[in-house]
Amino acid sequence: MNIDRNAPVGVFDSGIGGLTVAREIMRNLPSEKIVYFGDTARVPYGSKSRETVIRYSRQIIHFLQEQKVKAIVVACNTASAFALEAVQEEFDIPILGVIEAGAKVAAQVTRNKRVGIIGTEGTVGSGIHAEVLKKIDPEITVIGKPCPLFVPLVEEGWTHDPVTVEVASRYLRELQEKDIDTLRSLLRSTIGQIMGEGVTLVNPAYETALELGRLLKEQDMQSTGQGQSDFPYRFYVSDLAEKFKGFANSILPFDVEKT
Repeated sequence: MNIDRNAPVGVFDSGIGGLTVAREIMRNLPSEKIVYFGDTARVPYGSKSRETVIRYSRQIIHFLQEQKVKAIVVACNTASAFALEAVQEEFDIPILGVIEAGAKVAAQVTRNKRVGIIGTEGTVGSGIHAEVLKKIDPEITVIGKPCPLFVPLVEEGWTHDPVTVEVASRYLRELQEKDIDTLRSLLRSTIGQIMGEGVTLVNPAYETALELGRLLKEQDMQSTGQGQSDFPYRFYVSDLAEKFKGFANSILPFDVEKT
C-alpha cells in the first residue's frame, strides 16, 4: 500500500474525551497532522452493545479514510475494548487503541501487582484490561470500578469542581480499600489528590501518543513536516459543535474553529 507519510493521523472518540489523546499527539509528535472525529450525536458508547460499537467504529473509520489518513487511533476505551480487533482485521490501515499502551506501562510500574481500572460500564465490564494485563504478567490482579459520571463531568468542564471531587471520592473509596498501587486514569489531578502518593497514575493518552510514534517510525510513516499548513488539525463532530468547540478550546493550546 502506497502511503503518503505527510498524510494526517485519524483520531476518533465517542465524544470529546479523546481530545486528551489528540493533545498528547500534538505535544509529542508535533510534525503530525490530525483529523479528529467526535461522535457527539451517539455518545456514550459505554452503555451500547458490542455489535453497535463495532458498527459505529466502522462508519467513522470509513469517514476518516475519506480524509486520506495514514493511521487511526481509537481514542475511546469502549471502542478499543469492543471494536479494535474487528476493525484491525477488516481495514488495511494501521489502527491503534488506547488500552494496550497504558497496560504495558501499568504492568511495568506496579510493585504489588494490584492495578486499578476505572472507566465506563462497558469498558470495565468487557474485562479487556484484565485480559491485556494478564497476557503481559499473569500475576497481576486487576480491580475494575465503573465510573460512569466521569465522562459527563469532564465534558461539562468541571474537572476541578467540588462536585467532581465528591463523585471521585465515592467511586475511588472501593479501590482505596483494595490496596492498589497503580491506576489508569482520567481526571488525573483530582484522582492523584484522592489516591495519594502511594498510587502511580498511568496516563493512557500520553502512552498512546508514544505508541503511535513508535508505529509510525517502524513503518517509515513519520511526517517530514513538509506541506504543513498553518493549522494542521481538523475537527469533526456528529452533533453539538458549539459545546465541542468550548471544551476543545479549554484543553487544547490554540483556538479551535468548527469544521
